Amino acid sequence: MKSLINTIRHRFIFAGALLLTAVSAWAQTPAPAAAPPPPPTSEERIAALEAYINNADPVKGPLVGVAGPGHNAWMMTSAALVLFMTLPGLALFYGGLVRKKNVLSVLAQCLGCAGLVTILWWAFGYSLVFGKNFNSPFLGGTEFFFLKGVASAPNTDYSYWVSQNVFAMYQMMFAIITPGLIVGAIAERMKFSAIMGFILVWMFVVYFPLAHMVWGATGFMNGVWNTDAAIKAIDFAGGTVVHMSSGWSALVLCIILGPRLGFGKDKMAPHSMVLCMVGTGMLWVGWYGFNAGSAVAADGVAANAFMTTTLAAAVATFVWGLIEKIFRGHASILGMCSGAVAGLVVITPAAGFVDSTGAVIIGVLAAIVPYIFVTKVKAMFGYDDALDTFGVHAVGGTLGALLTGFLVSNDVNGNLTGAAATKNGLAKLVTDGGLWLEQVKAIGLTLILSLVGTVVIALIVKAVVGLRPSPEVESQGLDINDHGEEGYID
Repeated sequence: MKSLINTIRHRFIFAGALLLTAVSAWAQTPAPAAAPPPPPTSEERIAALEAYINNADPVKGPLVGVAGPGHNAWMMTSAALVLFMTLPGLALFYGGLVRKKNVLSVLAQCLGCAGLVTILWWAFGYSLVFGKNFNSPFLGGTEFFFLKGVASAPNTDYSYWVSQNVFAMYQMMFAIITPGLIVGAIAERMKFSAIMGFILVWMFVVYFPLAHMVWGATGFMNGVWNTDAAIKAIDFAGGTVVHMSSGWSALVLCIILGPRLGFGKDKMAPHSMVLCMVGTGMLWVGWYGFNAGSAVAADGVAANAFMTTTLAAAVATFVWGLIEKIFRGHASILGMCSGAVAGLVVITPAAGFVDSTGAVIIGVLAAIVPYIFVTKVKAMFGYDDALDTFGVHAVGGTLGALLTGFLVSNDVNGNLTGAAATKNGLAKLVTDGGLWLEQVKAIGLTLILSLVGTVVIALIVKAVVGLRPSPEVESQGLDINDHGEEGYID
């Protein structure tokens, strides 16, 4: 009996062990994997590709949130072209126009702008311009400080297909060249430290707020994209943001500084028209990135901007030379270079909004009006705008912003009749011809911000570090004194 009980007990233990082993094995068996999502249908694939090719919103489909390689390639090229405008284009253009004792100072100022503004843009600038967590019409937000979260996925507030980091770098090139333009008005008579200090503050007071107001998603003057824009203005590539802000600020700064020693008495002719011409050519080539790149896509709007930029620059170059030939007996290289740059400036706010006829009209006026300011108005009032930054950029940018209001055509840019433009009234203004008044409002606000901001900043910098070198240093030249180098060794 006892052996029978032991046998039964052993069998129960064995059976229990088998059961536990089976349960354990069952528990460790992985659950069946969830079924993968079905692949996109042929219709979804085709719709996604069509959206990419047409630079349209990828509402559904496999390409949502994916950067488009073709659009990215164009925007990286455009960013490089805009930097090429500053380094070496603007540097050589301005460098050739000063006396040889100051050529390195101009190059250093352009190079210093590139370094300083890049740091500011990385830390704060991009976020203050293109962020939106402030929900403000005047300044962006903090979400992109130090380029946090700015990666390869598109920021669809501004582009469907371009990586946000590419977009950020492209816009940074605009931020670099804008204060660099100011250098032309104050050339040969402002300390390097003072210029860097001025630019540091000016970017926060003038450029960042103005760029957000015109291009930011919640911008006060962003008539194209902001449904709540108070001023329904348009600025394709920076007539107000870049040229007006820098040009009018340059005028104020050169007046506060006063004229160069010997101005009106000593000969102050450009030391190298060769460098000036080379720089002009680089600016013209780089301007295709500036204007055509502002479409933020390799699309039809970019193609239109490429065409109008070419026409306006070429017409202004020829007409400026023709005016000189008629009134002065010769067409100078300096005059034709000035005409080319003026044409590029005036077409900038209009490049993606006007047709070829509008571009030719702009080219003619870009030669006539800045020519009057450079040759007549400057002499009449006696201000020392050393390299004609005011006459070309301030006057040209203002003229371009105004002409855009009259010459705009919704046939070349569907954004002028899009959802935001319809809701905020821009589409009706374009159709009815009332856009020019909104442009005047934008011009007025830009003037106020640029003039008042520059006066305050200049006076602060003057009190802290001083603006001008000593008369002895200025006479000797800024190259050797500010930088310990000479551009030319005799």
